[in-house]
Amino acid sequence: MSDAGVALPLWVEIVVAAAVLAGAALALLGSLGLLRLSTFFERVHMPAIVATLGCWCVTWGTVLFFSVQQGELAVFALLTAVFIAITVPIPTIFLMRAALFRARQMGKAVPPSVSRVVPPDAQDS
Repeated sequence: MSDAGVALPLWVEIVVAAAVLAGAALALLGSLGLLRLSTFFERVHMPAIVATLGCWCVTWGTVLFFSVQQGELAVFALLTAVFIAITVPIPTIFLMRAALFRARQMGKAVPPSVSRVVPPDAQDS
């Protein structure tokens, strides 16, 4: 490990700060989207999409910081963003499907199901 007192070049500090601030701004934007949007279906996209993009900005800032500080490519930070990019869409899809099912059961105006239900009599022919 390198000394904690080693100064980074100014251009690295600026790029890292910009990436981390962009990630924080995107996280704030996602939070504001949760407050401003009215329905669940509108609200579910903001944190899923914007939080993932904000995570990538912070990750690239982290990769650049540790790569320059250690003198070699620091790919360990990419694992966090990869896991978030893989895992965020899955619960989002499940939550949206559950909300659609519940809305259909309550008779609300939502898009119809694309699943084709085949009556038992039609399966024999």
